[in-house]
Amino acid sequence: MSISPYVASIRARIGHEFLLLPGVTAVIRDGARFLLARHAHSGLWSLIGGGVEPGEEPADAVEREVLEETGARVRITGIVGAYGGQPMAVTYPNGDEVGYISIAYACELLDDATPDMEEIVELSWFSREEIARLPRRDWIDRVINDSDRDQ
Repeated sequence: MSISPYVASIRARIGHEFLLLPGVTAVIRDGARFLLARHAHSGLWSLIGGGVEPGEEPADAVEREVLEETGARVRITGIVGAYGGQPMAVTYPNGDEVGYISIAYACELLDDATPDMEEIVELSWFSREEIARLPRRDWIDRVINDSDRDQ
């Protein structure tokens, strides 16, 4: 889903103005490799995640987002950290300005993952060295580095 009814209702009142939103991020590892998704709207690689809906627990939101975007279920194994600020700001192609405050969860993949082809057009596993060469959201480097605390 590209925009929730909740965000759409706010956008109807504020237009494209900056909106601060709670989000979640899934850090899915297979040893030293990380599952990244290439986003349709930007072509950039990032970790899988999205917004928390009103009344939704963040842990439930990360499970929902991964399922919606990849068709796969995950098991949460810990919290990597909380992130925000300028690195988490995005301007979408339609002009909507958003800043996310995201809780990153360490997750174990329970099923095969395939991109939804709406928000996510490609999924792949990458080592840190490979990630450093990808066109990506820069903030994921910090999250990936912080994920070593879980290991």
